[in-house]
Amino acid sequence: MTAVVEGGPDASGQLGSRNRIVIAVLLVSTFVVFLNETLMGVALPVLMTDLQVEASVGQWLTAGFLLTMSVVIPVTGFLIRRVPTRTLFATAMLLFSAGTLLAAVAPGFGVLLAGRVVQAGGTAIMMPLLMTTVLTLVPLGRRGALMGNISIVISVAPALGPTVSGIVLDLFGWRHMFWLVLPIALAALVLGLRLITNVGETTSAPIDVVSVVLSALGFGGLVYGLSSVGHSSGTSSVVVWGAFAVGVAGLVAFVARQLVLQRTDRALLDLRTFRSRTFTVASVMMMLTMGTLLGTAVLLPIYLQTVLVLEPLTTGLLLLPGGLLMGLLGPVVGRLYDRFGARALLVPGTAAASAALWAATMFTAESSLLQVVGFHLLLSVGLAFVFTPLFTAGLGAVSPELYSYGSAIFSTAQQLAGAAGVALLVSVLSVRSSALAAEGVPLVESTAGGVHASFLVAATLSLFTIIGALLVRGTALGGTPTAH
Repeated sequence: MTAVVEGGPDASGQLGSRNRIVIAVLLVSTFVVFLNETLMGVALPVLMTDLQVEASVGQWLTAGFLLTMSVVIPVTGFLIRRVPTRTLFATAMLLFSAGTLLAAVAPGFGVLLAGRVVQAGGTAIMMPLLMTTVLTLVPLGRRGALMGNISIVISVAPALGPTVSGIVLDLFGWRHMFWLVLPIALAALVLGLRLITNVGETTSAPIDVVSVVLSALGFGGLVYGLSSVGHSSGTSSVVVWGAFAVGVAGLVAFVARQLVLQRTDRALLDLRTFRSRTFTVASVMMMLTMGTLLGTAVLLPIYLQTVLVLEPLTTGLLLLPGGLLMGLLGPVVGRLYDRFGARALLVPGTAAASAALWAATMFTAESSLLQVVGFHLLLSVGLAFVFTPLFTAGLGAVSPELYSYGSAIFSTAQQLAGAAGVALLVSVLSVRSSALAAEGVPLVESTAGGVHASFLVAATLSLFTIIGALLVRGTALGGTPTAH
């Protein structure tokens, strides 16, 4: 098929107006679907009461979403190479819109869960599609600025989710969360169908069904096990460890099969991307960062609502400044990346995020709201200086024919890391607070002790990201690529 501008910038090396429109539509669409990803957190207690389900059942509105994402994302690298951009975009937004409508009219929990699963199918496609399109269309010297805009989607949309959810729940009801998103999603779909044209050249090769099955078993098993542990839902340990066993076995078999298939360019997920040291280091750093971030995103509401006894709406509003600050810094960090490269931003960024997490280990039942807001702002600044360089340097280090696979691997790593981060930190919180409660410590103090232990683990993990920052290579001044 024909590329938007033969697969890249125009003759002058600039990003043409048509290409800017394509990227803008994809950015808006991805923002909408990612905003939806964190709407459930604050709403879960309300949904449990309204639909009369236990926490062990209600948590599947989040776990099922993550599980679907983990199964679909590994397939997107294959789809992006073989399905025209416009068709894939339409499929993603139709799935997301249909799932949103289904959730809005759901008469009970089963239909609501089905709606979330359909939503996740569309969400899983959008992020790899956006990143691959940017890497294909944007000249090297301007990738940092565009990836800065992508970092807004990655960071601000999920950060706004709890705030939007709290406001809608306070004023209306849980169904309005979906009614609010639906017209925006449909508008993005219509606009995209009018403006988006196909990017790059498609290839024709049959999909390897065995790889799809192994991918679903591997990534799905791991995310299911991690989500079950993280939500402390009372799931049988036999089921949890069984899911881990299936996940590990499936992943090992999946990797072995891809190593064979990629020799003839038939891999579902081409692992030759890991031949780049920069991509490999960036992937590990992304997993550590996302795991810590999403785990912290679960810890903070627990701390604010259980220990400091705040309302959900107040909790959402307290976290809003950090999300907005991260969004404002995204384009700035992107431009700085284009000028100074990755390492100059990653080192101070990881150091700031680590400092914020160490400061959070001092939270107590008497901590002030100003202390919490200060922590969240510092963490947001640090992460703003991390996400854009990681995405740009990591994905830019692979060869162009592997962009779609690199994007899919990054997105899959985020889902696994998110589930692992939540599982680890919530488990630490549960174990420590239970031990304190057994000693006769009151609920508020025991929960505060659990939060302290969890932040201590998160802060320790953050030290490894600082080491990784010293190993990442990006672009030199003026966008000249350095050795990978």
